[in-house]
Amino acid sequence: METVLISAVFLVLMAVGIPIGTALGIAAVITIYQFDLGIGMLGVNFSSGIASFPLLAIPFFVLAGVILEKAGLAATIAHFFELLVGKMVGGLAMVSVLTCMFWGALSGSGPATTAAVGLILLAPMIKHGYEKHFAGATIANSSDLSIIIPPSIAFIIYGNITSVSVSALFVAGIIPGLITGAGTVLVAYIISWKRGYKGLERRGTPKEILIAFKQSIWAILTPIIILGGIYAGIFTPTEAAVVAVFYSLFVAVFVYHSIRWRDLVTILVDASVTSSVIMFLVVFAGIFTWTAEVIGVIDHAADAIIKISPNAVVMIILVNLLLLALGMILDAISISYLIMPILMPVLTVFGIDPLWYGVVFISALAIGQATPPVGVNLFTAANLVKGNLDSIAKQAIPFVLMDVVVLIIITCFPILSMYLPVKAGLYAP
Repeated sequence: METVLISAVFLVLMAVGIPIGTALGIAAVITIYQFDLGIGMLGVNFSSGIASFPLLAIPFFVLAGVILEKAGLAATIAHFFELLVGKMVGGLAMVSVLTCMFWGALSGSGPATTAAVGLILLAPMIKHGYEKHFAGATIANSSDLSIIIPPSIAFIIYGNITSVSVSALFVAGIIPGLITGAGTVLVAYIISWKRGYKGLERRGTPKEILIAFKQSIWAILTPIIILGGIYAGIFTPTEAAVVAVFYSLFVAVFVYHSIRWRDLVTILVDASVTSSVIMFLVVFAGIFTWTAEVIGVIDHAADAIIKISPNAVVMIILVNLLLLALGMILDAISISYLIMPILMPVLTVFGIDPLWYGVVFISALAIGQATPPVGVNLFTAANLVKGNLDSIAKQAIPFVLMDVVVLIIITCFPILSMYLPVKAGLYAP
C-alpha cells in the first residue's frame, strides 16, 4: 500500500506539471505522514542530504563557471577555434562542438554551456547559411558533453550516492568524453558536407592563431589545473572547485579586466540561484529515496531486476534502455537518486565495477539532455534561436544516434573508462 501511495502521488503531481523536485518531496512527505514512518526524520534527512563534503564542490564549480562566463572567456575560446578550423566545410558547426566540449569542462552543466556558447555562435552560424534549427541542435547536443567531460556535477552526484571516488570518476570521464566529442564533430561535418554548409572565408594565419591562443590560454589552463591537480593527488574535487573559483576570479579581474568588483554581487546571485535549484533537487530526491528504502520499494525493485536475467550483459542493456527512456521525461539528478539506490545491490550481485558503470550511467543520462519532451539543452537552444522545439529535436536525431553508438562502445570496452584512474592510482578495481 505504501508503494502504491508514493508512486501514485508522484505520478499525479508530475502529470499536472508540478516541478520534479517538488513532486518527489511532496510524495515522500505524504507517505511518511500517512504511514507514520517518522515525520521527525524529515529534518535529519534534509540536513544530511546536503551536509556532504563532496557535494560542497557543486556550488563552487557553479560559481567558477559563472565568473568565467561573465568574464567573456567563451568568446576567446570560440575565436581560437574559428581561426583553427573555421575555414573547413562545416567549420562553424565544428567550432561549436569544440567550444562546447571545452566550455563544458569549465561549467559542468549542459544548459549553462548551451546558453554560453549559443549566445556567441548561433548568430554567426545562421548568418553563414546554417539552418537555424540545425545550428541549435548542434550546440544543444554538443553541450551534452558537459556532464561527461570533468568536472561534472552529474559525477559529483553519482559519487555522493554510491560512495565511489569523485576524483576517479572525473578522470574516468576524460577518454569517453573525448570519444563522444569526436563522434559529434564527425556528425556535424558529414551533415554540413551534405548540405553544403561552407566554412569561413579565410583560415587564420599562424600569427593570428598564436595571438588567439595567447588570449585564450588562461581559459585553456583552467581544466588543466583542475584535472591535473586531481590526477596528481594534489587536491580533492571539492578543493579543486575552490581553486577554480579563486583562479577564475584572478583571471577575470586581473588578467582580462572584464569584470569589476561590484559585478561580484550579480555573479554571486546567479551562482546562488543555480546552486539552489540543484541542491533543492538533491534534498527532496534524497528524502524520496530514503522513504522508498524504508517502505521496501528499493529492495523489491532490485530483486525484480536481478530476476529478469542472470546475464549481466542483458541487465546492462535493459537498464541503458530504461535510462534513455527516463532521460526523455526527467533530469539527470532526479534519475540518479531514483535509479542508483536500486542499481547498487544489482551491480554487487553481478560483480559490475561501480566506477566503470558510473561513466556508462552518466553517458546515458547525457543523451537525455537533448531528447524531447524534457531535453533541457533543446529548450535552451530553442529559446536562443526563437525556433520550434520539435524542429530542433528532428535535427538532433543524427547526433543522438551517434551518442548511442558511443554509449555502446563505452559499455563494451570498460578499459576506456578504467585506464586513466587506475594508471593514476586513484582507483583499484
